[in-house]
Amino acid sequence: MGSSYFYMEFLLAWVTLLKDAGYENPALFALEYTLVPDAVYPTQVQQVFAGYEYVLSIARNSSRICVGGDSAGATLILSFLLYIADHPDYRNCLPGMACMISPWVTIVSEKNRNTRSDYLNANSLHLYGRQYCGWKVPVDDPMVSPGNCRDLSRWAKASPRKGWFFLFGSEEVLGPETRSLIGLLKKTGAEVDFHEEQGGIHAWPVAALYLGETKDERLKGLRDIVKVIHQRLG
Repeated sequence: MGSSYFYMEFLLAWVTLLKDAGYENPALFALEYTLVPDAVYPTQVQQVFAGYEYVLSIARNSSRICVGGDSAGATLILSFLLYIADHPDYRNCLPGMACMISPWVTIVSEKNRNTRSDYLNANSLHLYGRQYCGWKVPVDDPMVSPGNCRDLSRWAKASPRKGWFFLFGSEEVLGPETRSLIGLLKKTGAEVDFHEEQGGIHAWPVAALYLGETKDERLKGLRDIVKVIHQRLG
């Protein structure tokens, strides 16, 4: 669901905070990838790769790039990084860091349980996830459902040079799988930080920008992201 245009205010606020942090010319690239049912895997991952190559042609140095996404967008970034890990020719193009907001780590998982607060529904997610997988790959294939990759060496190769930052809510349907991935990534030796918002729902940094009552509430998630980017990438 959704479109890059839905995130316009979120992206503009992000650019403003990056400027406030001292970046002279920050740039954000939002990928408008094809949605189900118009296309299924691997179309979306291929589009992410094409988008990354475009960004790299401008940034020139991949260490200056922070990749990220929320929900299904974060899933595509995880799949994209695993793809790089499997292709040695691209490993010198790893991004500087990755910022994951409420990633849909495992497309179909028994750990995805409904909560009293979150607006997502596990059964609906599994239905949409199977539609995304289509007929070409099984639903547990790690490339389409990254949480099914338990290979530490593969995740070590996929990890950005300056590591990971995860944001998610304690009340998320997807929370258990996110915690599991964070634990796995830490075992690889990669730098992994996370913020679990107590009482938070799915993609709370995005939701808070539109629903927060005060400026601090609306920008909290974005400020956390910018702070980590500044610490990691300088």
